[in-house]
Amino acid sequence: MAKLFNLQAFRDFLRSGQIGGIMLMVCVAISLFIANSSYSEGFANFLATDFGFTFGSSSYSFTVSAWINDALMAIFFLLVGLEIKRELLEGELSSIKKASLPVIAAMGGMLVPALIYFAFNYNTPTASGWGIPMATDIAFALAIISMLGKSVPTSLKIFLAALAIVDDLGAILVIAIFYTSEVHFDYLLMAAGVLAILFLFNYFNLKPLYFYLIPGVFLWYFIHHSGIHATIAGVLLAFTIPCNASNTESPLEKLEHLLNGPVNYFIMPIFALANTNITFQKEMLGGLVSPLGAGIILGLFAGKTIGVTLFSWLAVKLKLGSLPSRSGWKHIIGLGMLAGIGFTMSIFISLLSFSDEMHVTEAKFAILCASVIAGLIGFIYLKSINKKKIVTT
Repeated sequence: MAKLFNLQAFRDFLRSGQIGGIMLMVCVAISLFIANSSYSEGFANFLATDFGFTFGSSSYSFTVSAWINDALMAIFFLLVGLEIKRELLEGELSSIKKASLPVIAAMGGMLVPALIYFAFNYNTPTASGWGIPMATDIAFALAIISMLGKSVPTSLKIFLAALAIVDDLGAILVIAIFYTSEVHFDYLLMAAGVLAILFLFNYFNLKPLYFYLIPGVFLWYFIHHSGIHATIAGVLLAFTIPCNASNTESPLEKLEHLLNGPVNYFIMPIFALANTNITFQKEMLGGLVSPLGAGIILGLFAGKTIGVTLFSWLAVKLKLGSLPSRSGWKHIIGLGMLAGIGFTMSIFISLLSFSDEMHVTEAKFAILCASVIAGLIGFIYLKSINKKKIVTT
């Protein structure tokens, strides 16, 4: 029965990712329209508006943009953390045999793009953006592969989801380790204390979610003030939520089910709306062939395709894993292309990478172009593959 709950959780995740991906596309279109219309200045002023509250003698105020990128995205990372933990305990990453291929493929899909970007941007002011092309957008990638219907085997969709989850874990570690400028250890110690309490709640198997969500707010606050990006609090909180292998719904599965809709149908579209408001200028076309633009586009499209395919091939040849059922190397190449849809996480990392607003804008435009290229070519390529069984030996 535990397998049934895990399968249903995965189906809910897949379904919400597909619909969420379509909503993301709509919000990107709306955001681009606003940015290139008479509403652009008003929208920019709205995002820069301070909004907060007073608690006791203290006042807490952030811009609308900061609330979206630091607070709402922490909830997105909470859901990602829940998905990672569930897959590690019950799903496609729960055993070495299951996890080996997507983990190794994801490693290639992170390493090769980062190296390509670094090769283009070495010793330049944009060298710090090497983490941008490492990420895969789960929602967009699943939305594209779902449109293929029966043109691709279900096992390939599961493989892509597992790869993207490992990819997200890698991006989270990169953000925590490399995109933290200054650490305030007093707040970090308080965050560690809250985290210790949460793990104690887990150890004593306290099931009500409020035991975790209320301290989770304090965890977010302390990590936000520690200098480490606040969204990491979401992942840390996720790993303290109890999970089980029984036929009853665990607190983790319950929270994941509760968050799937709000994250995919509200938070991610709001993030896209707020962060893809790119005002097109003629100079931006030249930026696509600059070290920054070329590093992102080639890193996401070529780097992901090469990295995922090459490392998958090495894993199979070294007998560390096997290809998903009913799929062949042509499928893996196409999947590598779809993994080049960076978008949400790539844009998020670009916001952390640069202080120069022009670099951020150029990075967003390059990410958008690369994601369109990867999604379109990946879709056409996978659609064109002969539906007959491919020999994989």
